[in-house]
Amino acid sequence: MNTENEKNLPDDGAGVYVISVAAELSGMHPQTLRQYDRMGLVSPDRTSGRNRRYSLRDIASLRMVQRLVGEGIN
Repeated sequence: MNTENEKNLPDDGAGVYVISVAAELSGMHPQTLRQYDRMGLVSPDRTSGRNRRYSLRDIASLRMVQRLVGEGIN
């Protein structure tokens, strides 16, 4: 059963977070997020102005990449 708050939550695949918020949520520097985008490790949505919008799924992927890098996988 959905509560009123759950109805207002973004779809986990919808790009809604600007890079500064995504960086804070993932525990990374915004420049690291840009680098991972260039490397193809995440593919955030883009606005018409080409600004990145990260989804909850993107943030989960970023956390996984961070965990793997921390374990020595490159």
